[in-house]
Amino acid sequence: MSNALKGLLWLIVAVVVIAGGYALYTLLRPTGPEPAAPIAGAPAGITDKLARGEYLARAADCVACHTAPGGTPFAGGFAFKLPFGTIYGTNITADPETGIGNWSDEQFVRAVREGVGPQGNLYPAMPYTSYTGLSRDDVLAIKAYLFSLPPVKQANPHNDLPFPFNQRWGMKFWNLAFFDEKRFEPDLNKDEQWNRGAYLATALGHCSECHTPRNLAFGINQSKHLSGEVIQGWFAANITPDKQTGIGGWSEQQLSQYLATGHAEGRSSAAGPMAEAVENSLQFLTPEDNLALVKYLRDIEPIAGDSAAAVNLQPKGALGSSPVLPGGQDRSLGRRLFAGDCSGCHQWNGPGRQSKYASLVGSTAVNDPQGRSVVQAILKGTRISIGEQHEVMPQFGNAYSDEEVAAVANFVVGHFGDKQGTVTAGQVAEQRKQ
Repeated sequence: MSNALKGLLWLIVAVVVIAGGYALYTLLRPTGPEPAAPIAGAPAGITDKLARGEYLARAADCVACHTAPGGTPFAGGFAFKLPFGTIYGTNITADPETGIGNWSDEQFVRAVREGVGPQGNLYPAMPYTSYTGLSRDDVLAIKAYLFSLPPVKQANPHNDLPFPFNQRWGMKFWNLAFFDEKRFEPDLNKDEQWNRGAYLATALGHCSECHTPRNLAFGINQSKHLSGEVIQGWFAANITPDKQTGIGGWSEQQLSQYLATGHAEGRSSAAGPMAEAVENSLQFLTPEDNLALVKYLRDIEPIAGDSAAAVNLQPKGALGSSPVLPGGQDRSLGRRLFAGDCSGCHQWNGPGRQSKYASLVGSTAVNDPQGRSVVQAILKGTRISIGEQHEVMPQFGNAYSDEEVAAVANFVVGHFGDKQGTVTAGQVAEQRKQ
């Protein structure tokens, strides 16, 4: 028997075994009324169902993935550019033709918590792998809120996926391998505040979806929970309490301030997808929920990241400069470009002029030798709105060549992070595609 035929037979056996396992799981999965949830997602003081749903939809950041840039909220069209193709967030308004207006409660709950919609399996860009922890009451409160909004008739774009990724039935096998369907269970060794923070971070806020590394099959590596990952070209930082490469050196006030406003004094300012998360979601948490989230993040297992990216709070380049004059004799292309286009806002010593969001010293981004988020900020710019305050960094992608972007990024990493930047023109060219 040839090796090719042996391989085909093994593949057939594997498919049969997996299919049989899925069928058995379907038969044995629990049915009947769901027990009362140990944690309610909305604060106890919010009793109106629609108000609860609005709070939960914000905490879950539904709008981010279901709204195209500049589009109507929840009407779909946001593009997820993945290594194997592009998929689009769908219309989740109550329009019966193009949205979810005809969905029953059961269909909505199953889509959110199991990743199975009326048209078949969903792709895990929809974070059902985290939302599976939500209580039924919380999911239905979100549905009630969405159905209270004006329906929007807007057709969903077709996903651009090659074979075999365009075969939704294949997600049944992915789920067997990487999806653990279970509701949130409190840790009885922790107090109520910690458990509330855990529910906000794991089920509602789905922090793992961006901050936890994934394997080659796009499954979340839970052994490296919240230790950092690249998302849409940006580096979603290590948010475990590791003191060198995570948030272990942050004060509670700094972390609370960052979650509520997107800026922590002496530390980072949110940019890219994290700025969107603060703008759409985290700023709306109650002060009590903000502190619960802080408590959880500061009391989980610390995981050390790349020591080369440890934050230097006293970089020699910035400390040797004044706000308007740089120190040293560097004549590099990166420094010349920074002088012309960047120093006016960021200043040579890094505190930022006019806006605290422009501060660079202490930033996680400028301490990454690969400069991934720095490159994205230069190419795409970034913005954030907190209440009535609007902060914008313009994009320079159209003005700079790949070589110039790399030069500026390496200068910023060296001057404000005291690191040897490794950004290349080839890296920039790849990040332009993100």
